[in-house]
Amino acid sequence: MQRNNLKNILAQARKPNRFAVMSKKVFKRLFDYSGKHTQQENLTWLQRSCSSFEDLAYQLDAELWKEAQQNAKELEQHAAIVLESVEFDLGGGGGYPILYFITRYLQPTTIVETGVAAGFSSYALLSAIDVNRKGSLYSSDFPYFRLPEPERYIGFVVKESLKKFWNLYLEGDEINLPRILQKVNEIDLFHYDSDKSYSGREFAIATLKPHMSDTGIVLMDDIQDNSYFYDYVDRENPKSWYVFEYQGKYIGMLGALDKLNEE
Repeated sequence: MQRNNLKNILAQARKPNRFAVMSKKVFKRLFDYSGKHTQQENLTWLQRSCSSFEDLAYQLDAELWKEAQQNAKELEQHAAIVLESVEFDLGGGGGYPILYFITRYLQPTTIVETGVAAGFSSYALLSAIDVNRKGSLYSSDFPYFRLPEPERYIGFVVKESLKKFWNLYLEGDEINLPRILQKVNEIDLFHYDSDKSYSGREFAIATLKPHMSDTGIVLMDDIQDNSYFYDYVDRENPKSWYVFEYQGKYIGMLGALDKLNEE
């Protein structure tokens, strides 16, 4: 481990609540449950279950999908400029065109997301909120503790003009999500893209599921990492669920967009 990395880790570990979260992250990486299905079984199921979000979006509102794609281009151009000043790799974004489309289409009042990193997904959600002229975003993250002053890089690409719709919490999901639930009544859209462990996903869904609105949508990134989403569908048999492929990875969705505007 590089000396600077160790210095940064120790600096974060001395902050209240940080050491416990950091220790759990290390433990999960080494020992966490991987699910009822092998990695290959999970991947085979995802490939078999996968459908095209673009096809669904065109069916629902072709012009809105074009708007989402345009927003994605603008986001990428903006990010390329602002990230030039950062010497660290802050990671890319999830399915941000999908997030923008769903937020514009659903017109949610309350959005919760876990996992911000550089802020691609947050930018997309906040941009859609801005156009909708309604809604708030509550985001949960934990600083990437190998970086110096990591808090300053969370949501780095998000424009200042969008932050008026944003409530950002930085102590990890186990602390942040209960705090967020003290601020909101119902959740209309939940995007999970933080702790990719099985137990991390399980905690988030168990915590927020009772607070989802009747037409609430859940999106979960990187479901190829373990079989949590597969196991959830098997166990709960939800009425509507989807698997989408995005940039070589898989996104799971609970809920049905095509039913939301029906009488």
